[in-house]
Amino acid sequence: MEAYSVKTIDKPITGTVVVPGSKSMTNRALLLAALSKESAILRGVLFSDDSRHFLQCLVDLGFELDINEEEKKVRIQGTGGNIPKKTAAIYVGSAGTAARFITAMLALSDGEYTIECSKQMEKRPMAELFRVLSSMGAEFTYLNEKEHLPVKVKGNGGNCKDIQMDISKSTQFLSAMLMVTPVTKSGIKIQITSEKKTGSYIHITENMLKGFGVEVSFDGEIYEVKGNQELHIGDYYIEPDVSAACYFYGMAALTQGRVKVKNVHANSMQGDMKFLDLLVQMGCEKTEEADGIIIQGPKMEKLQGVDVDMNDFSDQALTLAALAPFANTPTVIRNIGHIRGQECNRMAAIVTELSKCGIDCREEGDDIYIYPGQVQPAKIETYDDHRVAMAFSLLGLRAEGIEILDPLCCRKTFENYFEVLENLV
Repeated sequence: MEAYSVKTIDKPITGTVVVPGSKSMTNRALLLAALSKESAILRGVLFSDDSRHFLQCLVDLGFELDINEEEKKVRIQGTGGNIPKKTAAIYVGSAGTAARFITAMLALSDGEYTIECSKQMEKRPMAELFRVLSSMGAEFTYLNEKEHLPVKVKGNGGNCKDIQMDISKSTQFLSAMLMVTPVTKSGIKIQITSEKKTGSYIHITENMLKGFGVEVSFDGEIYEVKGNQELHIGDYYIEPDVSAACYFYGMAALTQGRVKVKNVHANSMQGDMKFLDLLVQMGCEKTEEADGIIIQGPKMEKLQGVDVDMNDFSDQALTLAALAPFANTPTVIRNIGHIRGQECNRMAAIVTELSKCGIDCREEGDDIYIYPGQVQPAKIETYDDHRVAMAFSLLGLRAEGIEILDPLCCRKTFENYFEVLENLV
């Protein structure tokens, strides 16, 4: 599909939707199940480009998996940190979680591996992870650009030592180390040197580890994971992807509608739950029922503009950027400089595509300023970034002539997004 023309509507969107399982939790669960000594069953698994790459990597490394896409279920036999194949070539595609998590696992192994990736993933930051793993004795041979994938990695035999780490560019580096070190002999202490010490995705990692019986501690400066721990995953249900749910909640906000996303609840461990509270701040109402959370759009004609630090739930910066032109006052999205290094430079994408639509916006340091305006017809470039495609589709619900180029890039996390959108509209 070359382009998707968004259907403009003049009435509130009302309905109930089901979104896929959380990408973050799916890929963490897959890694941790592989590192356990037991057979685990994962339910509610996300099946998308990213998770399929992760699954195929595990298969190529020799892990025993039983995959049932129809039932959204995976059974995996863990090996206690011993990778079955001692030499292999894997392909992580554009999956940042697979790239960071599996690189850490292989670097602490006793094998030699080649990690290939997409052109998009070649550009994404990896240097800090390579640095700390090299300091432990892992050997990396860069096959293209230094400190970027693709690489050959020779594992260090599972030896750990205490490290310092900067997580300002990606918290996935820390998540990777927290997850692969419990099964080592010595465990690890990780001193965080960046101003950013934690974050919503780190909380997901910590909560899942603790839920699987792993002891992790953090004193505000140093994370400590003891060695020789065992993971007990058992029969585990993966939450729906709140990141995906937020696009539909955004539609309710934009059209004064009422949308329920099934099985999303206030006790979710996902950081993007903060976006629901932001919608309330903009004038929406949030209610929870037994089968999911509902967002009711504002009673007034327009949303309220906001000034918000989105560092800890920056995946929704694009969604807020798509709502901002329809607000009654300017919107400022602060402290999101790290999104320049994600699937695309998302700060540049926001400013470029909104400007193309005739909206006054600008980038100042790590902040973006967006002013209300009349959205003009435009072809939205998606930069092979699923979140650009999904977020900017919201513009077309209220403005004529919005076309989303390369909509199939949504396959990364939500392959039937536009089908669900059509059914809701």
